[in-house]
Amino acid sequence: MIRADVKDKKLVVDILTSAFIPKKENNSINLVVKQDKNRIQRMRVLMGYLFDRAMLFGAVFISDNKKACLLLNYPHKEKITCQTMQLDLQLAVQCIGIERVFKVLKRQRVARRNYPKEKYIKPIIVGVESEINGKGSAARLIIEVKNHYVNNQLPVVIDAASEDNVRLYKKFGFRVINKEEALGFPIYYLRLN
Repeated sequence: MIRADVKDKKLVVDILTSAFIPKKENNSINLVVKQDKNRIQRMRVLMGYLFDRAMLFGAVFISDNKKACLLLNYPHKEKITCQTMQLDLQLAVQCIGIERVFKVLKRQRVARRNYPKEKYIKPIIVGVESEINGKGSAARLIIEVKNHYVNNQLPVVIDAASEDNVRLYKKFGFRVINKEEALGFPIYYLRLN
């Protein structure tokens, strides 16, 4: 496992974009990314945004084979700065599209009511290059990150729209704490600790 730094942004964006391009179903990524002829470029903007936020308020991990990545956030460390406002504005203009902002804000409200008020760790996104999906790279990385945080006392809370991801997270000890369908597709909230 490699702990990423800013020079790894392109690699992480490439991995995450590759992982989510094939996914056309309703999910959080496709809710945020405006679905038009520029979908892939917009997706790259989103993945860059997630990387930048994780570097500011969390951590980014890359598998040893550099084919999978996991981004974490510590919401209790987040703060509004000129840099975060600039990132948010760039995301709204270059990825979401002004007409979709209200959908994204609704998704944030739904998420906020399902996340704890206490301090917690939030895995933002896990991705594996589409060419090696299903070969265990993401699972190995999750195990390594989990082992890295073995003495962690904070709960880990994640959301997932895919039944496959829910099954995967359950294998790592997560339990479903809620299921929301307010956005037109299910979002499962899972907790560890």
